[in-house]
Amino acid sequence: MKLLDGAVAAVDHGGSLGRARALFPHAPQPFVDLSTGINPHSYPLFELPATALSRLPEAARLRELTDVAASVYGAPSAANVAAAPGTQILLPRVASLVKPGKALVLGPTYAEHSRAAAIAGHAAAEVDDFEALAAADIAIIVNPNNPDGRVVEREDLLRLAGKLRANGGLLVVDEAFMDVGPRAQSLAGDVEQGGIVVLRSFGKFFGLAGLRLGFALADALTVERLEAQFGPWAVAGPALEYGIRALADTDWQAGMRRRLSEDAARLDALFDRFGVPVAGGTTLFRYVSLPDAAGLFSALGERGVLLRHFSDRPHVLRGGLPGEDEEWRRLESALADWASRRDDAAREIKR
Repeated sequence: MKLLDGAVAAVDHGGSLGRARALFPHAPQPFVDLSTGINPHSYPLFELPATALSRLPEAARLRELTDVAASVYGAPSAANVAAAPGTQILLPRVASLVKPGKALVLGPTYAEHSRAAAIAGHAAAEVDDFEALAAADIAIIVNPNNPDGRVVEREDLLRLAGKLRANGGLLVVDEAFMDVGPRAQSLAGDVEQGGIVVLRSFGKFFGLAGLRLGFALADALTVERLEAQFGPWAVAGPALEYGIRALADTDWQAGMRRRLSEDAARLDALFDRFGVPVAGGTTLFRYVSLPDAAGLFSALGERGVLLRHFSDRPHVLRGGLPGEDEEWRRLESALADWASRRDDAAREIKR
């Protein structure tokens, strides 16, 4: 983890249109931004009560939010749910629940976990061996994983949690994409055992990332410790209103899961048509691996279509879902152009 003037260096992420314009200054706009795993079909907007903006958030309204979050995510009770302005702000606070020691992150994965653990004073490292996590003071797993969609079985996670707990350690499971994952593998219902913190993101599945709302699920004492760090009014009034309504809208959630499954299958077929192999992912993003990943990223970027690239893994890309029909058409056209140039180059080599 690199340090800049004593601070942990920021991580490069997808979703920055400013960076995209700098990389591809001549690309047609608006960009088709497929560099995030955010649902392009957001929860329907509605008129907020004026009090959501004019008054400080009420404690009773926050309790309504944690009640419905506990029900939807499968936590034992609202006492096991801490609400926050996005899961990102939770990462270093959760890491600080354990005194500075060894933080191991099952990778390759979302880089902010290692960064947050370092901010909390841990010696942080990524490992690719699940069994190695048992030696950590705090072990962190993204499940389903970002960016490849890998899923660790619940029984394996519980076994690891038991080992860590016996030594005063902590297991953190980031379930940011579990809304579209195998929910039977969630540890949300097991958090009262202690030594487990589950993170859930609201903005990704509901397509409202700018609202900034997320949750930490843990035993009741750990929830109290986290809430004490936030103080009152941690969650803004608009986020309370959207969180309560959207989490309670199980019909919308069921319909959206079906729609996302159809869209992911459509994206797989489109990639396959142009010889781009899909190696994993979730129904909110697809993970592709190919030797010319850098060339594909650049070719699509020049056409105003952004995928997520990884500087430390130049052979892989992550692609989110297009939203409107025009975005699908632009992606198809960009892929066709790239494939045509690729095939022309291959024919030249054979001559």
